Amino acid sequence: MRIKNSWILLLAAILLFSCDKKRVFDEYKSVGSAWHKDSIISFNLPVLDSTKKYNLFVNIRDNNNYPFNNLFLIVSMEMPNGFTKVDTLEYQMAEPDGTLLGNGFSDIKESKLYYKEDVKFRGKYQVHIKQAVRKSGKIAGVEALEGITDVGFRIEQKD
Repeated sequence: MRIKNSWILLLAAILLFSCDKKRVFDEYKSVGSAWHKDSIISFNLPVLDSTKKYNLFVNIRDNNNYPFNNLFLIVSMEMPNGFTKVDTLEYQMAEPDGTLLGNGFSDIKESKLYYKEDVKFRGKYQVHIKQAVRKSGKIAGVEALEGITDVGFRIEQKD
């Protein structure tokens, strides 16, 4: 009986991971119970095949404590030549009634947010992500952004 259960678990794991053939990098980092405005989440990307194209995503896990409909991020990509490309991005995170967007069956939702597509890499890159949410009419950023639990970065090989 024990051997049969082990084989079932192994088969389930293989099926789960084989369904994600495009993934070449997928990592999450926890921000605790709130994402502080000065906290920068960094990812060291692997060296990738320079002949292939990739799509890049920022992944966010949030819960019902997230108080806004949108999310502003500053994403910086450090290239091997020392150049850094900085983008300010806005994503819709909830419906107008406050219902969170994303995938998940519990109060935690996971959102896969497009960052860039058709990217070619040549060497070692780093990505840095910082939240830049502000309350309407306020200049100062939200000190501690509640409801965001994890920030991730994902690279998929282009078809």
